[in-house]
Amino acid sequence: MWNEIAQEISRVTERSFEIQDRRSIGGGSINQAYRLTDGDRDFFLKLNQAAQYAMFEAEALGLKEMADSHTIRVPRPICWGIVEGSSYIVMEYLPLGNSSRDAWYQLGQQLAAMHRVVSDRGFGWHRDNTIGDTPQKNPWTADWVTFYGEHRLRYQLQLANRRGNFPRQAELLAALPSLLAGHEPLPSLVHGDLWSGNASVTVDGTPVILDPATYYGDREVDIAMTEVFGGFPQAFYEGYNAAYPLTAGYEKRKILYNLYHILNHFNLFGGGYGSQAQSMMERLLR
Repeated sequence: MWNEIAQEISRVTERSFEIQDRRSIGGGSINQAYRLTDGDRDFFLKLNQAAQYAMFEAEALGLKEMADSHTIRVPRPICWGIVEGSSYIVMEYLPLGNSSRDAWYQLGQQLAAMHRVVSDRGFGWHRDNTIGDTPQKNPWTADWVTFYGEHRLRYQLQLANRRGNFPRQAELLAALPSLLAGHEPLPSLVHGDLWSGNASVTVDGTPVILDPATYYGDREVDIAMTEVFGGFPQAFYEGYNAAYPLTAGYEKRKILYNLYHILNHFNLFGGGYGSQAQSMMERLLR
């Protein structure tokens, strides 16, 4: 398997690569993760079951979509495929360093620039992908209320009904037009899963975002997600708002947008995420 992966790296990069050392490292989350080196070049590899190939393919295409915006640093995807019953993705290895206030401010500015990249096809993406390892549906949709209601909240609620009971879900879905009344977002290029574990800084001080769940949606979904697990440093929000200020009503909409992620965590892990999701629904309907 390792030789075949090395050969594919060689073919794609048009430069011979032989694995001299492979080291298991963190950063794979639901996958196995390795740092591969030939003593000169390093690559980051993620492995999973062959059935997860589509997840890696979508990740690679999402990274490429963000890289092609020329706004923000992401790991460059190298190759991906299936070998000996395992799926894999290889990307450039980015050594990470200590963050600074300037780096977080710059990250906010660069994310704002990426959010100014919009689709003329509406909300969605050219393919489905995953949020964690939950399928994420991205059919092109003309309006945001329909897209978010049908392909984000309703989908997660249907999954959640297998684990728990959310008695006001129909009421919440019916309330979406009023909850989003007067808000007309552009279909911005978004990361889709921008929690603190998916943003960092390289050793040379360059901000970088990782592990996307890419699509075109309301830019506020990314900002809201940064607040789910404690928030980013204040310099990030200062940088973002200096470049692309958030509009009135965000404080309420962020509850609506983060409900998607809390429901997804309930579907993945169960536990207290169910009661947290129910509490968020109650707040939105008050």
